[in-house]
Amino acid sequence: QAIDDDCNQTGQLLAAMLDWPQGTFASRVQLEDGAVLVEREVDGGLETLRLRLPAVLTADLRLNEPRYATLPNIM
Repeated sequence: QAIDDDCNQTGQLLAAMLDWPQGTFASRVQLEDGAVLVEREVDGGLETLRLRLPAVLTADLRLNEPRYATLPNIM
């Protein structure tokens, strides 16, 4: 998580500085034929982007299923 107030500025700034394509708020990522398919949620549903590599991606919370520690493992 970035310290840019969760405004999604860090990934966009990095992509602009590197002149690389960007995919923001990725909820699913898949590599395919030297490119990356990025699925993200937008107001109207889902949007899929196909980006050439290298690219800068920022992740949505749905990209990964968090693992929670059990009480015995914490103690």
